Amino acid sequence: MAKQLTLLLVNADHGERQTVIRTLQKLNVFQIIELNDTQAALQVLKQRAVDLVISGLNVGKIDGWRFSRMIRSGLLKTPKNTPIVLIPPTYCERIAETTARSYSIDAVLPLERHDVLPQVLANVLSTHLEKSSRLNLLLLEPNEQKAADISEHLALSFTCNQVATENAALSEFLQNDYSIVLLDATSTRAETTKELVENILQHKPSQAIVTIIDNQNADYAEQLLLLGVTDFVRVPYNLSVLSKVCDHAARREDFMVSYAEFAHKVEQLSRREQSYKELFSAHQRILLHLNTVVLELDATGCIRFINPAWEQLTGHKLKSTLATRLCDYVQKSDLPALNKAIEEVLSGPYTSTVELQLIHHSGASVWVECRFQLIKNQTNIASITATIDNIHERKEAELQLRHLALHDTLTGLHNRYFFDQQLNHFCKDAKLKDDIEHALIYIDLDHFKIINDSKGHQQGDIVLQEVAQLFRAHISQEHLIFRIGGDEFAILLKNTRLLDAHMMAESICSAIEGHQFHSEEASYTISCSIGLTQISRVNCDPNECLKQSDIALYIAKNLGRNLVHCYSKEDAKNSTLQTGLEWGHSVREALKNNQFELHYQPIWDFKLNKIAYFEALLRLVIDDKLIYPNQFIPALELLNDTYLMDQSVIRESIRAVANHPELHQISLNLSAQSFLDERLMPHIQACLRDFQVPAHCIIFEITESASINNLSATQAMINQLNQLGCHFSIDDFGTGFSTFSYLKQLPAQHVKIDGSFVRDMLNDPIDLALVKAVNDISHSLDKCSVAEYVESKEIFDELKNIGVDYGQGYYISKPLPVEQLKQAMKTILSLKTAC
Repeated sequence: MAKQLTLLLVNADHGERQTVIRTLQKLNVFQIIELNDTQAALQVLKQRAVDLVISGLNVGKIDGWRFSRMIRSGLLKTPKNTPIVLIPPTYCERIAETTARSYSIDAVLPLERHDVLPQVLANVLSTHLEKSSRLNLLLLEPNEQKAADISEHLALSFTCNQVATENAALSEFLQNDYSIVLLDATSTRAETTKELVENILQHKPSQAIVTIIDNQNADYAEQLLLLGVTDFVRVPYNLSVLSKVCDHAARREDFMVSYAEFAHKVEQLSRREQSYKELFSAHQRILLHLNTVVLELDATGCIRFINPAWEQLTGHKLKSTLATRLCDYVQKSDLPALNKAIEEVLSGPYTSTVELQLIHHSGASVWVECRFQLIKNQTNIASITATIDNIHERKEAELQLRHLALHDTLTGLHNRYFFDQQLNHFCKDAKLKDDIEHALIYIDLDHFKIINDSKGHQQGDIVLQEVAQLFRAHISQEHLIFRIGGDEFAILLKNTRLLDAHMMAESICSAIEGHQFHSEEASYTISCSIGLTQISRVNCDPNECLKQSDIALYIAKNLGRNLVHCYSKEDAKNSTLQTGLEWGHSVREALKNNQFELHYQPIWDFKLNKIAYFEALLRLVIDDKLIYPNQFIPALELLNDTYLMDQSVIRESIRAVANHPELHQISLNLSAQSFLDERLMPHIQACLRDFQVPAHCIIFEITESASINNLSATQAMINQLNQLGCHFSIDDFGTGFSTFSYLKQLPAQHVKIDGSFVRDMLNDPIDLALVKAVNDISHSLDKCSVAEYVESKEIFDELKNIGVDYGQGYYISKPLPVEQLKQAMKTILSLKTAC
């Protein structure tokens, strides 16, 4: 049986708690922690995580709304996106839904509707996502700068989606749900704006619309209001005023609907007293038309009485049902449960309840709950009364909930939660039996991120679904297939020797490589890398097995991808790789969370005696400490994820050039992996466009060894950068040093002399000769030379005498954050120009 989900139930009212528990206990899905106060609940959540929270409204000094906000803060042991369902005694729907959005609550359900709680929980668990209280806003603004200013100012309350034309606005509105539409009517024709407003309100009359209009056009403003526009602002306007107008407009419908619902509740209360008076007179009619099936059985299970609800539930006629046996209408698989329930009634304690499936007249199955009770008359003759209620929807919700708890919603494969359970089970099984061996296969799709980014997430999802089908086709049902997350999968092979497991893994590699994946534009192929480890009595620790398969997977990637690597203790890379993987994941999280700084090091122009440009150098900030590139780049290369680093550096460096005029030109280092990534050029173009930075302000650098490894691709990329207007530099030139001839083939403007030659050039005549040689050949090819590691005045002077164009090193300046650099520039200039 699958491990139960942990549910924290917080409610001050004992009766309300019991109602919820009774509703959920038959699902047998949850382990319930029952508490009556949010402060006690917070003490629990400070110590441990739970899978789901159900809270009442009045639950102590910290009410249910603020209790939810505490969970969303991320300060507790439970994840901040833990699903939360609020169950108040009663509520007005729109007020509750609006407030729930603000407090990031997944669902609000009144206690009186507790019977649909299983369906609500199934839906909540199937849409388990990060919550946001911001409202969606569609912005029609042709001016990109205005749009950026508006989006930035409204970002606290709204998620803005900007379009530039009326057609694009209408198309986007029809495809998505927006709380507010903001139209800049100053840059469009009046009739076009009116037509757009009419089309929007025709599809959704209650849509909130705010327009920006010209200061003098009062008639135009009146016409827009008559069309149904919610509000307007006049130019010139204050962004704070615009924010308030948008906020009020977006929530207007909530307030109006909430008031109507509140009035309706008051009216309901006034009618309730009259309803109670009519209840008694209607009592008999209700019994006659009861939806619950009522039967009377004899001691053998033969039906002696039945009410009309039977026909509605099962489709069988009353006359044909009388004198037949109840077991004739029950699915064979449920007959043992029915017989046991009847035996329990006859032998005492005279009542019994059972859930089973009845056979409908159409042949379909209907889930019902049967409650049996023994009755004896004055002559001690026994009969059994039974009530049967339709629980089909509840049971379907329970089955759906069980499925969602154990399966990935996109692919239908088992999920990570079930994987952890089954890996523990397989390891325990292997530990107890000498002759049992299982295998764990860990799979990662090669370069799947490129598909996601270039083709879109929708096409990426289709690929994942097709991959899941390939797994099912090549792995028999006795084995278990899981989607761990993203493009990572795992397979647990039951009772499988290592050699057989390796053959299965190879067949998976071949199947994926040989499969054609199709998009609207073209077809393409992908591959996968696979790590494999054995589960046996001597290797039965779940965490260790998972680490082994992870290590084997990344060794497979480093060996060239599209292959299977079996974990071996003799593999000398294991300890280093394991540490590198763990560190690489930490580095990747730091980059995703923008935990980094850029420092800038001046590059000195020897001929003009001034700073020529600056090199941007990345520093990560982890645990309040600066981490330098030599400490984290190898880990990122291990994960094949240097593109994330380069993407962050490019964007933040170009942003810095836009914000700090002192950084008139900068150079950026690119990794070999990112340099040949098809996503790089669009990203550079987008950053230059977004921050309005001229392309000639940016110099890109790549090492000599990386450029030689794929010369034709390097040439193509440099040509694209040059056409864009960017400059290019070959870094660390001289490390390969097999030939200068390939320099002629690379249209780079700068050549950096490797610092290892520069550092000892005053003491080593060979190094000095190499520096001169690189400088001469660079000039002969009309390229500028740049010397690294200028650590002393003597080296500085000698490079200047040799005729090197530019110098870089600690003697000129250490890399500094931009604010410190501004303060140090006068000192740098005065000292070097005095030389």
